Amino acid sequence: MVHRPGLIGVILACAIALLAGCAERKTQPGPETIAQTTHLCSSCHGLDGRSITPFFPSLAGQQKDYLVAQLKAFREKKRADPHAKTYMFGMAARLDDATIDGLASYYAALPAPPPQPVAPDAVLPGQAIVANGVDSRDVPACSGCHGEKAEGSGEIPRLAGQHPEYIVDQLLAFKSKARDNELMYENAKNLTPEEVEQVATYFAAQP
Repeated sequence: MVHRPGLIGVILACAIALLAGCAERKTQPGPETIAQTTHLCSSCHGLDGRSITPFFPSLAGQQKDYLVAQLKAFREKKRADPHAKTYMFGMAARLDDATIDGLASYYAALPAPPPQPVAPDAVLPGQAIVANGVDSRDVPACSGCHGEKAEGSGEIPRLAGQHPEYIVDQLLAFKSKARDNELMYENAKNLTPEEVEQVATYFAAQP
């Protein structure tokens, strides 16, 4: 796991500002509020939702329903993987539903990031797993939920173009139940570490 000097302090400062801005809001947030909030989000998730730090996901082009579900899970402390606890619990603590909806709409409407640079032959092992699963170990095809082009749908996230390091981190969190999701635990539990890397590489390379 990557720890950047001073980053936690920056996040805490952003969280304090975010809480102050969202406190007691009862009305639909305006464009200025969303702009201020996304400016804070950019500290980790990058300008225009394109993260340049491998362990923070890009949000641009992500499924809106997925973003809404995850922000609410952070706010309610139901998603407890390590980065969620360290960064997102504080950031999401006082976001109301209207602000969450506005943030999700904003990021979902942005152009998705381009594919990660990956050697063509490096995607083939992961492509086989994503398309067909691993029958001998009851690993289902990832494309059954995430789509043939890893575009996702509804509360199922888009994975195309995502940092491979982030995808690996989340698959390992599902495998260990650090991130509680029974379906993903069942899907990921029998993947070997090498297969986790292969799947992440394939998804990252998708446009």
